[in-house]
Amino acid sequence: MKKIALIFGATGQDGAYLAKLLLKKNYIVHGVKRRSSSFNTHRIDDIYSDIHKKTNFYLHYGDLTDSLSVLKIIKKIKPNEIYNLGAQSHVGVSFEVPEYTANVDGLGALRILDAILTLGLKNKIKFYQAGTSEMFGASKPPQSEKTNFYPRSPYAAAKLYAHWITVNYREAYNIFACNGILFNHESPLRGETFVTKKIVSELCKISLFGKGKLFLGNLYSKRDWGHAEDYVEAMWKMLQQKKPDDYVIASGKQYSVKYFISLVCKELRLQINWKGQGLNEKAYLNKKNIISIDKRYFRPTEVDSLLGNSKKASKVLKWTPKNDINSLVKDMVSEEMKFLNA
Repeated sequence: MKKIALIFGATGQDGAYLAKLLLKKNYIVHGVKRRSSSFNTHRIDDIYSDIHKKTNFYLHYGDLTDSLSVLKIIKKIKPNEIYNLGAQSHVGVSFEVPEYTANVDGLGALRILDAILTLGLKNKIKFYQAGTSEMFGASKPPQSEKTNFYPRSPYAAAKLYAHWITVNYREAYNIFACNGILFNHESPLRGETFVTKKIVSELCKISLFGKGKLFLGNLYSKRDWGHAEDYVEAMWKMLQQKKPDDYVIASGKQYSVKYFISLVCKELRLQINWKGQGLNEKAYLNKKNIISIDKRYFRPTEVDSLLGNSKKASKVLKWTPKNDINSLVKDMVSEEMKFLNA
């Protein structure tokens, strides 16, 4: 019999890559998306056509802020595996809508776990909770499963609640529940408001059309960047183990936002020059200012340095990333140029 997977947040970057991975592994995949007035399925259009065609991928409307909706979907599908990737996932936005972020990202995980328990399916369902390196926040790098958490945003605090409630339900009720503490992972499917996608998108437009300008916040925050396609494989591997546990998933290498910009420029053969310091630091292309700093993009509390230690995942899950930052940038630039040239 085919395994059945249920993905909350199936239309996001990770949900799209995970759905495709599971379909290759011969799963029947059910995805959950929020109801909206526009179709936001572009990331999964290649696997989701419409409800009238025979497929192993099905989409359902649901909402992590609605307990009954979560319960009904799980009761109807009775999946073998549930992946909770649904979230308000933008750190900056979480300062603007902290209550909503807490409701979706924190209580959303609780609603799924409690539905599993209420339906008497705790011995039949394996659960994956998408954590984040942002939970480490101001903790000293490198960060591993043993590092203390120090969240620096409403997003990170909400995700930390989800992390600990997952641990609690695992220990209290013997549910097979895992936390994946994933460091930054990007791809051509990344949302437009995230810094890596923003950099790639704007610099590709400047390269192609010779106009445009990029506004950024902290150029010197350092991140551990990987490719989402590699990281969803780690999610799946966690649920194939005999015992549930929590794992840091990271590349183990760290680069600044400014260095990421330099790699994109190199890929596009753009020779830029930096001038000035602090808020006045600017990048020029042929004497034209194409990158400036805007203090609106600084967070009220900054996270300066994230660097993951994923030795446990390497040893237990036999997981290692196939992509490095160079192949990630190459992939993102290549796909963006195809899109702009279409």
